[in-house]
Amino acid sequence: MAPKAKPKPSPPAAKPQTPPLEDLFSALHRHSENSQYDQVVEVADQVLSVAPGDEDAIRCKIVALIKSDAIDKALSTILASESLPIDLKFYKAYCLYRQNKLQDALESLNNLERSLMVLQLESQILYRLGKMDACMQNYEKLQKLKIDSLDVKSNIIAILVSAGRSNEIQGMMDALKVKASSSFEIAYNAACSLIEKKKYAEAEQQLLSARRIGQEMLMDEDYADEEIESELAPISVQLAYIQQLLGKKQEAIEAYMGIISRNLADASSLAIATNNLIALRGTKDASDSLRKLDKLIEKDDGSKFFKLASGLDFKLSHRQRESLYSNRLFLLLQTNKMDQAQELVSALPDMFPDSLTPILLQVAVLVKEKKVSKAEEILGQFAEKFPEKSKPVLLVRAQISAAAGHLQIAADSLSMIHDIRHMPATVATIVSLKERLNDFNGAAGVLDSAVQWWKDAMTEDNKLSVIMPEAASFKLNHGHEREAFKLYEELVKDHGNTEALVGLVKTAARTDIVKAESYEKQLRELRGLKGINVEVLEKSSGAKHAEGIHVGKVEVLEEVKKAKSKKRKRKPRYPKGFDPANPGPPPDPERWLPKRERSSYRPKRKDKRGQVKGSQGAVVREKHDVSVSNAAIASSNGPNQKSSQGSSKGAASSEQPKAFSKSRKKNRS
Repeated sequence: MAPKAKPKPSPPAAKPQTPPLEDLFSALHRHSENSQYDQVVEVADQVLSVAPGDEDAIRCKIVALIKSDAIDKALSTILASESLPIDLKFYKAYCLYRQNKLQDALESLNNLERSLMVLQLESQILYRLGKMDACMQNYEKLQKLKIDSLDVKSNIIAILVSAGRSNEIQGMMDALKVKASSSFEIAYNAACSLIEKKKYAEAEQQLLSARRIGQEMLMDEDYADEEIESELAPISVQLAYIQQLLGKKQEAIEAYMGIISRNLADASSLAIATNNLIALRGTKDASDSLRKLDKLIEKDDGSKFFKLASGLDFKLSHRQRESLYSNRLFLLLQTNKMDQAQELVSALPDMFPDSLTPILLQVAVLVKEKKVSKAEEILGQFAEKFPEKSKPVLLVRAQISAAAGHLQIAADSLSMIHDIRHMPATVATIVSLKERLNDFNGAAGVLDSAVQWWKDAMTEDNKLSVIMPEAASFKLNHGHEREAFKLYEELVKDHGNTEALVGLVKTAARTDIVKAESYEKQLRELRGLKGINVEVLEKSSGAKHAEGIHVGKVEVLEEVKKAKSKKRKRKPRYPKGFDPANPGPPPDPERWLPKRERSSYRPKRKDKRGQVKGSQGAVVREKHDVSVSNAAIASSNGPNQKSSQGSSKGAASSEQPKAFSKSRKKNRS
């Protein structure tokens, strides 16, 4: 048999030929025009396989990845191309901005020329960092470039609102040559400025106008109804917020619940509605509120930091994110979940390094744990380290110290706040605290310091006329008559106050009678006292009735009494069929009491005839044995039942005994 021939080896598969570069660039251009970003990335890779390091192909790939929200891949491509002579710093900064690495993004823009795109991106980063003044400076530079863009103009108005400069909105709109009706974004931002001014009714009308403008614009652009509602969700949330500010709590709750239940709003609007709803509820339904917030806050894998779900870290402002975390911590404290509260409060300082909120929340946790001394120590150290931020910290320290009974620390904390320690309310609080500590000299020193400060102060709203009478009264009540006299005397000379003159006379009466009499002459005489002899009045036994005096009043009183006596008396209403002439026997005074509590109540005696006595399980006799007479049965169950129990085991009644009540316990067998 002939051997089989060996099969010929198949030729290797030919590699697909790469199209020429011109064709690849044509395809790249075509896919870019059609927004086919996946194909752009694929073709760009083909170009780079033929021409590694091609600048146009790399830029096209990075832009396509950014457009398709593949930010991580775009940043990896940028980092892999850093060795090439291509300037990709702007794209790198934008990718870092999208990853919410704002400080790194800002540093990437440092050495770049301040072009239009760079200024806009830098402004967005500064806005996200909460640096509104620097952000506004950038937009002022953009204004000089004479950019006619409604988006830029709307952003400028939004920044002014966020920076607390709502009074400048109308002037800025005039300078930008825009009106609230130019776009629904501008109308919305104008409404926010009215809210800042507390013009809630005008703001509500402006928001309704913004919603109407937005609906018309989006319908012209063929948006679906659900898309329109999603785009205009911030307006709906702000309308609910106005109801909340106006005190219409129930209307605001229903509006927030409607936004959340429909779930058609964007993620940021839903988060704000949820947060506002939780703030409106307060401590009510704390567990349900905590569950709602837990859906918005996540913890990074393998890290102690927290992050917000659905990319909210990128969409919410610095203040909004702080509010979410703060409310979650308060709810954790309310529900006594101290471990989770400790975990969250330890992560916040690194998440918000330039904010006061983390230190205040840490103090809230310590106070909840009854570690007030530790909280006071932390606040004191922070105030010393950052004196420019010390005012709210010292106010909180004073509050928790006063609540814990640490009055000296509370007084010292208020005294350290330089810009308010001489204000009347602060002075009154410090003096009250020192009085409770029996430190009257210290309280007098606080008043002296306040008086001297207002004497030296060159302000229109001077509070010296408020502080000095209180200081004089305090000194007079605590035995410092001479100092009180000087203060009252100064008040009379400078202000000519009648009350101060009265105080001066009272004070001088204790120290210098001659001066008291001289100042007393400056008081105006009271009408009707000119002809009264004081000495005779003091020696008299008392007031006597004089004829002819008050006659008119007496007559009037008598007429009033007569008028009252002439009032028609109503006839009493009797029950149906009742004859008042023959009322019959009086009703039982105990008729309102239960029967068993009345004195006439007599309980019914139980019929004990026919009861079976004996041990449990006694057997009934046969029918033929039941021939005992009624007298015998009566004698076996009579008054001497206890003594006849032993002989009654075989006797039983011909009737069955009644069953036990359900409320009684069953006998054990």
